Amino acid sequence: MSKIEDIDKLIKETLTEEEAKFYDELEEQNVFQMLGGLFEGKNKWIMYLMNFMTLIFFGLFIYCIIQFFQVEETKELIKWATGTLIFLLGVSMLKIFAWMQMDKKALIREIKRLEIQVSSLSGKHFD
Repeated sequence: MSKIEDIDKLIKETLTEEEAKFYDELEEQNVFQMLGGLFEGKNKWIMYLMNFMTLIFFGLFIYCIIQFFQVEETKELIKWATGTLIFLLGVSMLKIFAWMQMDKKALIREIKRLEIQVSSLSGKHFD
C-alpha cells in the first residue's frame, strides 16, 4: 500500500458514515462529469446563457465565412473577415470562461477534501 492509500484509509476510519459518503463524492471527476457540473448550483443560468450565446456566435461566424467567400470587393472582404474574427474570438472567450468554471469547481472540490482531511486528522492522535 502506498502512503496516499494509507492516509485515505486513516481518514475514512475517523469519519462518520455521512462524512465518508461526502468525502467519496469529492473524488476527481472526468471531463464529462465536470461539464455536467457546470449546469448545477446557483449560477447554472449563466452557463445556459453562455452556451446559448456560443451557439449564436458560432452561427454568425459560419454566416460571415460564407459571405466572405461570396464577395469579390476588397472592402466587403475586409468587412466579412473582421466579422469572422470577432465571432470566432467570442466563441473562444466563452469556451475559456466555461473551462475556467470547471477548473474553479475542481479547486473547490479539492479544498473541501483538504478541509475534511485536516479536521479528520486533527482529531486522530499519532503515537
